[in-house]
Amino acid sequence: MLLPSQQYLSPFYATHAVKSNTKMDKLLISGGNRLDGDVRISGAKNAALPLFAGAILASTPLTLTNVPNLRDINTMIRILAHMGISIEKTSEDTVVVNPNTLTQPVAPYELVKTMRASIFVLGSLVTRFKEAYVSLPGGCAIGTRPVDQHLKALEALGATVTVEKGYVHAKVDGRLRGGRIFFDMVTVGGTENAIMAATLAEGTTIIENAAREPEVVDLANMLIKMGAKIEGAGTDRIIVQGVDELTGCDYAVCPDRIETGSYLAAAVMTGGRIRATHTDPALLDAVLLKFLEMGASVTTGTDWIEVDMQGKRPRAVNFRTAPHPAFPTDMQAQFMAINAIAEGTGTINETIFENRFMHVPELNRMGANIEVDGHTAVVRGVATLEGAPVMATDLRASMSLVLAALAAEGDTLIDRIYHIDRGYERVEEKLSQLGANIRRVK
Repeated sequence: MLLPSQQYLSPFYATHAVKSNTKMDKLLISGGNRLDGDVRISGAKNAALPLFAGAILASTPLTLTNVPNLRDINTMIRILAHMGISIEKTSEDTVVVNPNTLTQPVAPYELVKTMRASIFVLGSLVTRFKEAYVSLPGGCAIGTRPVDQHLKALEALGATVTVEKGYVHAKVDGRLRGGRIFFDMVTVGGTENAIMAATLAEGTTIIENAAREPEVVDLANMLIKMGAKIEGAGTDRIIVQGVDELTGCDYAVCPDRIETGSYLAAAVMTGGRIRATHTDPALLDAVLLKFLEMGASVTTGTDWIEVDMQGKRPRAVNFRTAPHPAFPTDMQAQFMAINAIAEGTGTINETIFENRFMHVPELNRMGANIEVDGHTAVVRGVATLEGAPVMATDLRASMSLVLAALAAEGDTLIDRIYHIDRGYERVEEKLSQLGANIRRVK
């Protein structure tokens, strides 16, 4: 049998070759403005990506709303379209997915290499179409995020899984069978893949040491609306009773809790006031408590959060990243930027990714005083940062540099902002509306 790179991908490359961008955009930010105003929060990238994979399970078309317009979302759409799945964008934030047109269960390297979340399609393809070829994924270089837990989960449900020349090949004769999955570590993507695979499996699947993140709950809620039988989402033990068929539905992507936290951090960073709308305060308990500890005023409503720093300098805080509901690793870089200009010294312990301090040298280039020892960073606050040319190293690091630039004296030029375009929709437009002096340049 030919491998996917030989059998499937050549016709795709002939018409859809991925072209390199010879003119990489940069962000030019003049700091010193106090940000003030309302910002509308987009749908969550980390929720939308598994929802697109979950749509593969439907026997009828499925409509997703509140879909953010981001590089990673567009990559996932291209992956599904390459498989032959019909994708129709009916409005700015609405996408209709019809998986019944699928012609080849292949996620090619040239698309997958830019985004680790592409592994999400594995469970859906195997349980619905009995076979999948998915390239081993790429994405941010923030540390090891092994897919072995994903593969272990599929094998526990009866799939045969091999890795051939950089591709995961999974297949099953007949239906997957319910089973017991115990994850060696808490894995959001692995939990989501296991849930999707179990929905159409024969019998009951019990997932132990499951991730509790809101994005896992959002996926489960959509699958339940499609007809799945899932209990325990949001806890560390999830039970899935397999059904014979799932049907399409209309489903809105949940608000982006990391985008919410990032814009609220901009208020703390600049001594300003920002109200994030179309969001959910319940998603950000650990983050909001740290804003309070920094000296900010925090008020909330049903679908909004307001943070007001009232012109004050924030106080440094200590924190440790850990799986939900603890402090999220995706907010670590943003809080490090705040600590860099805060009063006092803050200690940060990163327990999720081993390489997630790559923004430290760039912040230090701007005058920050940060020392790293293994998984711990000690941040001694300075009175002011200074604008400088810096380079984004990953998605959340790029936002930490934006925050630092907003508070710095002078101009900051941020390179490699394709990272920020993966996770923040219209970032310069939203920040400009809040009073930032920011523009995109070639």
